[in-house]
Amino acid sequence: MNIVGILGSPSTPSRSAYLLELALSRLDAFTSSYRSIRPRDLPAQALTQADFGDARLQEAVRAVGESQLVIVATPIYKASYSGVLKAFLDLLPQDGLRDKTVLPLATGGSPAHLLALDYALKPVLSALGARDILDGIYATDQQLPSRPEGGYTATGDIVERLDRSVQRVAARARELQQREAELARAATASANSAPWPAERVRWSV
Repeated sequence: MNIVGILGSPSTPSRSAYLLELALSRLDAFTSSYRSIRPRDLPAQALTQADFGDARLQEAVRAVGESQLVIVATPIYKASYSGVLKAFLDLLPQDGLRDKTVLPLATGGSPAHLLALDYALKPVLSALGARDILDGIYATDQQLPSRPEGGYTATGDIVERLDRSVQRVAARARELQQREAELARAATASANSAPWPAERVRWSV
């Protein structure tokens, strides 16, 4: 399964980045390739002006198109996802998330912005063609406390919710592998079926 993580945080380090890394660490068993996209690291002028001639933008958009699972992680500001994430999502084609499983992750200072996932982010993901959107995970500062030595950690409830999401991703991965195996068998059977010799074909006029 090809996985793309889109990090909408404009700062580093960040709780959103940690939550994304935590999710990915639990998906190692299902990952054939992983690509991390940090819109804040893309050329600012090309990003804000939607310059599709920029090679780095082309590569990032292409990576999303080639993925089967997209994880979107963002901080919530004023009941909405980050501006840098919006700028990147605006670059995707209208059906840029079609046929993909999407896992939304968000962080915020308090539970007050919990519904921003449902009312701000998910409608945008749906507008981009996503139909298989997993239950989003919203974590507050208290659920992702700072470590004294630096970095962050996660409380048990966040880890438990991530594990539930991973189980759903595992089911999607098995379905994908089964589909790919069936297509491979069909292609092999088609290639191995010998064409009818011309002398055995009867033509009628």
